[in-house]
Amino acid sequence: MNSETYDYIIVGAGSAGSVLANRLTASGKYSVLLLEAGRPNHPWTRVPVGFARLIENPKANWLYQSEPDEGSGNRPIPVPRGKLLGGSSAINGMVFVRGQSQDYDTWAQLGNRGWSYQDVLPHFRKMETYEGGEDEFRGREGPLQVTDLDEAGPLYDALIAAAQEAGIPYNRDYNGAVQEGVSMTQVTIRKGRRMSTARCYLDPAMARSNLTVLTGAHTDGLTFDGKRCTGVRFTVDGRQRDARAGREVVVSAGAINSPQLLELSGIGQPALLQQHGIEVRHALPGVGENLRDHFAPRMKWEISARGLTYNDKMRGIGTVFQALRYAVKGTGLLGLPASPLRAYVCSREGLASPDVSIGWIPFLVADGFKLAKESGVTVITHTLRSESKGSIHIGGDDSKAPPKIHFNFLSAEYDREVTLAGMRIVRQIMGSPAMAPMGGLEIAPGAAMDDDGALLQWVKDTAETAYHPIGTCKMGADEMAVVDENLRVHGIDGLRVADASIMPTLTSGNTNAPSIMIGEKAASMVLEAAA
Repeated sequence: MNSETYDYIIVGAGSAGSVLANRLTASGKYSVLLLEAGRPNHPWTRVPVGFARLIENPKANWLYQSEPDEGSGNRPIPVPRGKLLGGSSAINGMVFVRGQSQDYDTWAQLGNRGWSYQDVLPHFRKMETYEGGEDEFRGREGPLQVTDLDEAGPLYDALIAAAQEAGIPYNRDYNGAVQEGVSMTQVTIRKGRRMSTARCYLDPAMARSNLTVLTGAHTDGLTFDGKRCTGVRFTVDGRQRDARAGREVVVSAGAINSPQLLELSGIGQPALLQQHGIEVRHALPGVGENLRDHFAPRMKWEISARGLTYNDKMRGIGTVFQALRYAVKGTGLLGLPASPLRAYVCSREGLASPDVSIGWIPFLVADGFKLAKESGVTVITHTLRSESKGSIHIGGDDSKAPPKIHFNFLSAEYDREVTLAGMRIVRQIMGSPAMAPMGGLEIAPGAAMDDDGALLQWVKDTAETAYHPIGTCKMGADEMAVVDENLRVHGIDGLRVADASIMPTLTSGNTNAPSIMIGEKAASMVLEAAA
């Protein structure tokens, strides 16, 4: 078995891992091995709407599924995860949302010093280049290119006016001082191209002699000397190899695979590990627990006004026009993110900040995020800070077998109440006078369905995750925490976790931007420890 030594080994070249690889190699002082189990790239990742082609594509997506449970109508729920350099930032909907200051202040109040909003804001600013907003909140010289979506038209005008008629203010920068309001989506798209962390962080670092990137490299387990992590075992091209880390190993395999790797390496709940014949290296009961995600019903409205939705715009010769529009301007259907218009709203009076997210897709979505034949809009809504908790655990000792994902959606009463409130707010907006010229008829769940119990059952039977899993290696000081405020695994030296799995609670919105921030903050911690 070959053995190599590096200063740092990073497991996972996703949203956080790519950031770490760039920042840790920038000075030239340290050698870094970056391991990615997926492929280098895929042709559709560059085209924004290509995410619709990747959401069920095994060449770019691990295609995990949850275990059926009552909260999902006893259905398995698709759990897409990126199988490319850039991880899920290479297949996601490119929606850029930091979340609210309250999210990070909550993390700090849970005992995680250094994670308040004022603590993380410099890292958010450092990571982005964005031309809008105020200098106090926005970055101007970072690697990640963030832009305002170049989309307009009567349908968007009507939806924004309808939201305002429902009491929702227009907000030019929901990533600035205040999140509340309706606005066009800020996106990780520039000149019609996806800005993944592979594109923005890894590509500029690839030529550095102190960075080694291996794709198709499946990490089988961590290696140890007592309670110190010394490196990793991984398989590439059918051959198992061993790499040693002179300084640290950073696991950035994401909320699904980071707890899986810890458990396969003997870190987790002793009874579970022993059940699968794995030697207990270190007992940590929180590994794989605290799973949270956004559970999002897809409501649908028919639009009878012609030519306004992409269902209409893609008919006949319209397909050619959209292709030409993208080729020339990088806009139109092919340049779209997952939801071009969004609103953050309060479900009731008296709240300090929004607790509901609403996103509009300017066409009726069929299975697999395809265009339906009918014309309409799809509206996604969900609770921002879900309190329902699930788990992710191994089902055996095979490192290539997918873990068992139990979401336990809608188990918290809070989630049930806010989900229903969000759906009623969507109905209020779609029924506002500004939408009357659109001729909108509710298709799903249908206006006749108004009973809370029936609506909740419809959500259970039809909703999908918003693809925002977090929390399975949560940060904290309590007995269920897996890492400390410096992202070091409790009780193990030389090992950190840096990705969405460390989030103690959900952020208020899409989780890609916070995951990149975690990569930035982790890199600064690692470099500070090395100094």
